[in-house]
Amino acid sequence: MELSPINMPCDEREPDRPAQPGTFPSREADVSAQLPGERCVDFPVSVVLPAGGTGERTGLQTPKQFCSFLGRPLISYTIQAFERVSWIQTIVVAVAKENMDLMMDIVQRFQHRKVRVVPGGSTRHRSICNGVLALGEEEEVEERSSAGRPKVVIIHDAVRPFVEEDFLHKIAIAAKEQGAAGAIRPLVSTVIATTSEGYLDHSLERAKFRASEMPQGFTYEVIRQAYERCTESDFEFGTECLHLALQYCGTNAKLIEGPPTLWKVTYKRDLAAAESIVKETLSRSACVLTGGLTQAVALAEALQKAAAALEMELDVIPDLQGDHVRYLFGAWNFIQVSVSRDDLSEVETLLLALQAENRALLHPLVVILVHLSCSEELSISQRVAQPAAIMDLASKAKLQNILLYGIQLHQSKDGDLWERSVLKVAEIASALIRERSPALVGQLLQA
Repeated sequence: MELSPINMPCDEREPDRPAQPGTFPSREADVSAQLPGERCVDFPVSVVLPAGGTGERTGLQTPKQFCSFLGRPLISYTIQAFERVSWIQTIVVAVAKENMDLMMDIVQRFQHRKVRVVPGGSTRHRSICNGVLALGEEEEVEERSSAGRPKVVIIHDAVRPFVEEDFLHKIAIAAKEQGAAGAIRPLVSTVIATTSEGYLDHSLERAKFRASEMPQGFTYEVIRQAYERCTESDFEFGTECLHLALQYCGTNAKLIEGPPTLWKVTYKRDLAAAESIVKETLSRSACVLTGGLTQAVALAEALQKAAAALEMELDVIPDLQGDHVRYLFGAWNFIQVSVSRDDLSEVETLLLALQAENRALLHPLVVILVHLSCSEELSISQRVAQPAAIMDLASKAKLQNILLYGIQLHQSKDGDLWERSVLKVAEIASALIRERSPALVGQLLQA
């Protein structure tokens, strides 16, 4: 974190805390999620992600950018945040030489399409410089035409996974117009200077300073020339790219206040916070499939009302055909309502459709079978066989990163009892979707 003096007053703010990012789009949405007349960028933009750090402050043996939660390494989430922006062309990731194979495996496993992996350097500036120079090499590949060279280069930390497109747009536009642009945030704490003996020397007037954050953007010429002209001391001890642009190119950056979502994973506890944010984002809604049966529709609508009180939105549809096929590509949670049946054909069909589209590549999907039955409906042998069948199906689905759970609900003619049972189903489903716990996969829970 760098401190940038400013000329405007600073209001007292809430301390930075993990904030909710936008929803995670599906892979189809990656290409088309651009609003007409908004976020339009008509010049080439590329990204450099320095990812050569050792992650000493996390206290973990694995560098933090490669630490995983929900089945994916942190750096994959950051890459996804840029890949889903249609106007970003290339993402250069600079990693330590000993982690090149690991990074290439991540790119292949999660099918990242815009990524180029290059060796990083011994310091942050050296890694960024390698990434910038790699973008210049693309120009040579394109027979020295300008087609392969970006107009703007965005530099971002590999461990800030929640950057959003609207802010990237602001940075890119300002960088093109001013030559350089950077994110800033209000200071949370007062900054003090100490004497060599460990006593207070002086403090800074917090209202005059901001914390310099990421992302930062530069025209390609500015950032390339800054690194060509900087000193070995800059490479070894410097951290602020905006300062290099000012010192060696005379380019005064436009500073833009960024959202709280720009926070950085620094310590071990931050990984847990990042996982919590992703889970919360994925759990906001679910798709309920009814098969069009009257009883199933009635139960689904009752669940929809109960879930709304839990701040979760349920979309009730008969199947994934026609216009409803969009849920197959966009939803992260599915509830299959099964009425008076002891087979699993409906949920099997749903699982096959999700697997065919490779929907669980980036995030674990949740599928919940809600089985509505009468107390006398199943024989003893069937009641024993059904949980075993669900467990077997769930074990296979888990290999594809799909988490299958079961909830059994008994039909009741008592209105109050029925209403409480439906609420219980909604509460269980909401908890399963929110927690995404592998430990409960295959369980047939009773409501």
